[in-house]
Amino acid sequence: MNILVIIIAIIAIVLLATGGFVSSLNFLIWVGVVLLVIAAIVFLLRFLSGNRRV
Repeated sequence: MNILVIIIAIIAIVLLATGGFVSSLNFLIWVGVVLLVIAAIVFLLRFLSGNRRV
Protein backbone atom coordinates (compact mmCIF):
# COMPACT_ATOMS: atom_id res chain seq x y z
CA MET A 1 0.00 0.00 0.00
CA ASN A 2 2.91 2.32 0.72
CA ILE A 3 4.28 1.85 -2.80
CA LEU A 4 0.84 2.68 -4.21
CA VAL A 5 0.81 6.00 -2.34
CA ILE A 6 4.28 6.84 -3.67
CA ILE A 7 3.24 5.99 -7.24
CA ILE A 8 0.08 8.13 -6.95
CA ALA A 9 2.12 11.05 -5.60
CA ILE A 10 4.66 10.79 -8.44
CA ILE A 11 1.90 10.65 -11.06
CA ALA A 12 0.23 13.66 -9.45
CA ILE A 13 3.45 15.69 -9.57
CA VAL A 14 4.05 14.76 -13.22
CA LEU A 15 0.49 15.71 -14.15
CA LEU A 16 0.78 19.00 -12.28
CA ALA A 17 4.01 19.84 -14.11
CA THR A 18 2.60 18.85 -17.51
CA GLY A 19 -0.61 20.78 -16.94
CA GLY A 20 1.37 23.81 -15.85
CA PHE A 21 3.54 23.86 -18.98
CA VAL A 22 0.81 23.19 -21.53
CA SER A 23 -2.19 25.44 -21.10
CA SER A 24 -4.36 23.33 -23.42
CA LEU A 25 -4.00 20.44 -20.97
CA ASN A 26 -5.36 22.47 -18.07
CA PHE A 27 -7.51 19.58 -16.85
CA LEU A 28 -4.32 17.68 -15.94
CA ILE A 29 -3.75 20.21 -13.18
CA TRP A 30 -7.06 19.21 -11.59
CA VAL A 31 -6.35 15.50 -12.03
CA GLY A 32 -2.96 15.99 -10.41
CA VAL A 33 -4.46 17.94 -7.50
CA VAL A 34 -7.07 15.23 -6.88
CA LEU A 35 -4.44 12.46 -6.96
CA LEU A 36 -2.17 14.43 -4.64
CA VAL A 37 -5.02 14.96 -2.17
CA ILE A 38 -5.89 11.25 -2.26
CA ALA A 39 -2.24 10.32 -1.62
CA ALA A 40 -2.06 12.80 1.28
CA ILE A 41 -5.27 11.45 2.84
CA VAL A 42 -4.06 7.85 2.60
CA PHE A 43 -0.70 8.83 4.09
CA LEU A 44 -2.35 10.70 6.98
CA LEU A 45 -4.75 7.84 7.70
CA ARG A 46 -1.86 5.36 7.81
CA PHE A 47 0.22 7.72 9.96
CA LEU A 48 -2.56 8.48 12.45
CA SER A 49 -3.84 4.91 12.70
CA GLY A 50 -0.37 3.58 13.40
CA ASN A 51 -0.57 1.00 10.61
CA ARG A 52 3.06 0.40 9.63
CA ARG A 53 2.63 -2.58 7.30
CA VAL A 54 4.30 -2.36 3.90
